[in-house]
Amino acid sequence: MIGIFDSGIGGLTVVKALTEHLPNCDMVYFGDTARTPYGTKSPGIVAEYALHDIEFLLHKGAKLIVLACNTASAAAGENIRKKFDVPVFEVISPAVEYSLRISRKFRIGVIGTRATVDSGIYEKKIRDINPEAKVYTAACPLLVPLAEEGWIKRPETNMIVRKYLHPLKVRQIDTLILGCTHYPILKKTIQRKIGQRVKLVDSSLTMAQNVKTFLEKYPEKYQMLSKNGKTEFFVSDVTEQLEKTARDILRKRVRLEHVRV
Repeated sequence: MIGIFDSGIGGLTVVKALTEHLPNCDMVYFGDTARTPYGTKSPGIVAEYALHDIEFLLHKGAKLIVLACNTASAAAGENIRKKFDVPVFEVISPAVEYSLRISRKFRIGVIGTRATVDSGIYEKKIRDINPEAKVYTAACPLLVPLAEEGWIKRPETNMIVRKYLHPLKVRQIDTLILGCTHYPILKKTIQRKIGQRVKLVDSSLTMAQNVKTFLEKYPEKYQMLSKNGKTEFFVSDVTEQLEKTARDILRKRVRLEHVRV
């Protein structure tokens, strides 16, 4: 079973991508909707929450963990790998590697939560691979609650996205990393506001491909996973709006089971 967690339900974009790449694998998802967003909290608190989330997934039988949260990946990714004796995947590295493959001029923009942007993790990983790359970042703290509320086509959302992207647009970036798994929910709006010439990097898709490649390389790990194509969904708080947004992301009705962690 693959365990996936996020600060809210944005990580369902990762579930959707994983299901498309590995349709036979069982999955268990936990969205910490009671404590979202993680992006406004301190790194220490985010790391503490992430450990609780992973312990819950392991208790449910997960044999492989996916951090479908950029903020948690930035705050605790390396420590989590050392602490748990299961494969752990974070969303940042695959997105960085893919952005460098497709960028024409190596002028790369990154949008994310304030905690992710402040960590400097994207700049570090990009420049570790290509020191000549130009990296421009923008914190977009309002996009997570807008995505969670399903405000996809609202004029207010268009205005906020345009304002957030303007500093990156004037830098003439050619590639934009969506450094939060909530942001693919707003992908059409982001693409429209940043311009069609800018290539978007969806971290949910690059993550799913990374997990698939790993399992192909290590088939013994794949054999450890249950393969009935079943997915369970757990959240720390549930509302009608969250259920609607989950349905919109996955294109099907799902049951969000309320649990405490």
